Amino acid sequence: MAGRVQPVLAGAVTALVGFASSFTVVLAGLRAAGASDAQAASGLLALCVACGLTAAWLGWRHRIPMSVAWSTPGAALLVATGPPPGGWPVAVGAFLVSGVLIVAAGLFPPLGRAVAAIPKPVAGAMLAGVLLPLCTAPVRALVELPAVAAPVVVGWLLLHRFARRWAVPGALLVAVVAIALTAPPAGLTGAVLAPSVTLTAPAWNASALIGLALPLFLVTMAAQNVPGMAVLVGYGYRPPFGAALRATGLASLLAAPAGGHAVNLAAITAALAAGPDAHPDPERRWVASVTAGVGLALLGLGAGVATALVAVAPPILIEAVAGLALLGALATALASAVTDPATREAAVVTFVVTASGVTLIGVGGAFWGLVAGCLMLLLFQRRPGMPPRRRYGVDHSSGGRSATSTARRTRPSATEPIRSADT
Repeated sequence: MAGRVQPVLAGAVTALVGFASSFTVVLAGLRAAGASDAQAASGLLALCVACGLTAAWLGWRHRIPMSVAWSTPGAALLVATGPPPGGWPVAVGAFLVSGVLIVAAGLFPPLGRAVAAIPKPVAGAMLAGVLLPLCTAPVRALVELPAVAAPVVVGWLLLHRFARRWAVPGALLVAVVAIALTAPPAGLTGAVLAPSVTLTAPAWNASALIGLALPLFLVTMAAQNVPGMAVLVGYGYRPPFGAALRATGLASLLAAPAGGHAVNLAAITAALAAGPDAHPDPERRWVASVTAGVGLALLGLGAGVATALVAVAPPILIEAVAGLALLGALATALASAVTDPATREAAVVTFVVTASGVTLIGVGGAFWGLVAGCLMLLLFQRRPGMPPRRRYGVDHSSGGRSATSTARRTRPSATEPIRSADT
């Protein structure tokens, strides 16, 4: 009996931690892209159901614990980009195009390999630049609302020290209590708490396709799907990458008209269902991913309540909780960006351009950061026939070789996937 209950409990924990850790990021991203409260609640519900059903299907079909989540970095990208020209319908159109690209990556493996081949420092720097605005929110909240924000940050710190898995859900619970104590009595009056779906007819324009759809696809692939596969491989599984991309891409397409921005493989929470804590027998852990999928779909029924709480809370407080949830992802992205001295300057350029939030010809900073970083790599790449540059403390002119040159060969590949936080 214990062997049957263990993966079910692990799946329930996976769903609860995944939902509570980053639904605030999703709501912040959808609202930043121009969604109303009703449209944001619909988007969260659609994502929960799409992610849950996809996880249940993949786990049952392949007997592998393939956890599925929404794109948390993608939601942070929406915050950094802001409403596209044309508003929410254009954002929905970008979600659809991103879903089409994910399906295409599953149908045509070279496309998936091309995304995975984006240099790790540039991809990490772009992700770090996308995450930075939200990750600074806890600091701003402490200055603007110290009495409310301080308990949230202190709760996060204590749980992060003693029960790391529950740090963000705990901070969220403290924030909910603070909202309940400080919100006006009639704050929830008129709010639609029952789950509901609001469909939006998509629209398209060139700037949104380049500045939102393409970066959303790249961030979702590089920071979620590729690392999610790496987690499963690390636990000894051989997951079908193409089938996973096709399933999550199709789920993204179905969720987009209701406001869902992207569905993908989970990375961090994947370990909760794929690790030994889910079940001693690796062949039984798929039950945990199926249970997590069902649990996440059920949690989506509370999307209206979650959105209503976010609507009556000070925006900076919600951003602070979202920022705390993304600090780990920011640290990982920064580390991957600056590990290799040979590409460090290109990574810094990518990070600065992305974090600047500039918009040029209607295209946001994430795209231009990626372009700037790749151009820097091409500009300073050693040409054939030229003497090698001095790197890692090696003076090639004297034929010397230092210990750091040996270390260079043991460094991770520039195309190694990025580990990122997710739901």
